[in-house]
Amino acid sequence: MKAIVLSAGQGKRLLPLTESAPKCMLPVDGDRSILEIQLQTLAACGIERATVIVGFGAEHVERFLSTTPIAGMAVETIYNPFFSSSDNLATCWLARHLMDQDFVLLNGDTLFEEPVLGRLLDGPEGPITVSIDHKSSYDDDDMKVSIDDDGRMLAIGKTLKPETVNGESIGMLHFAGSGPRLFRDALERTIRSPEALRAWYLSVINDLAQENAVGTVSVHGLWWREVDAPEDLEDVRRSFPDRGADTRPPESAVRASV
Repeated sequence: MKAIVLSAGQGKRLLPLTESAPKCMLPVDGDRSILEIQLQTLAACGIERATVIVGFGAEHVERFLSTTPIAGMAVETIYNPFFSSSDNLATCWLARHLMDQDFVLLNGDTLFEEPVLGRLLDGPEGPITVSIDHKSSYDDDDMKVSIDDDGRMLAIGKTLKPETVNGESIGMLHFAGSGPRLFRDALERTIRSPEALRAWYLSVINDLAQENAVGTVSVHGLWWREVDAPEDLEDVRRSFPDRGADTRPPESAVRASV
């Protein structure tokens, strides 16, 4: 099993901390950075190969990887020369040649405990599976999802109508069987559109959901965090050592779940 980690962005909302080094290199557990923790957790879950897509501050990531081997894992990088003028759909597209077998796709700012990935990999069989969580309300930054009673994704995006929302994507997906080909082919089609450079790869997932190709698995109750803003960074630094204790809303507060 391989993993693709999207870490080409700077993380401008975390300036001045990301003035010279990318967000993925910020320390969150002592000296351990977001990227180091991600890779170590992936390796602990049996992922043997990871490709990190880099862009802003790529030299910091490459220097780290050259001096800090990850036990049990081979790690390589791909450079996105368009990082300053594109969003993550283009970053994904640069890794399309790697989408020739089952893989996990991970946002470069998502931290998680091992059971999160375990639940995703052990989830319902299907070509594409998105890991999701649930809470009582969602804000404009949440990547919201709408699902049916069987957990099949109906739509994903930040602007879904509140009454249709059942959860949020945590930024981790599993592609299996025909899934890698479906996603790769959809990326190839979408990258040709005029708006592709400013699009998210999850817009492709939304399109594939209309073809009944996307399932979901809930990781509610497990520890994960997305680092976007200074308060997120502080929360991770505070909660990471005690990540077994969930601070998210209990199931009784969830409006809808799979």
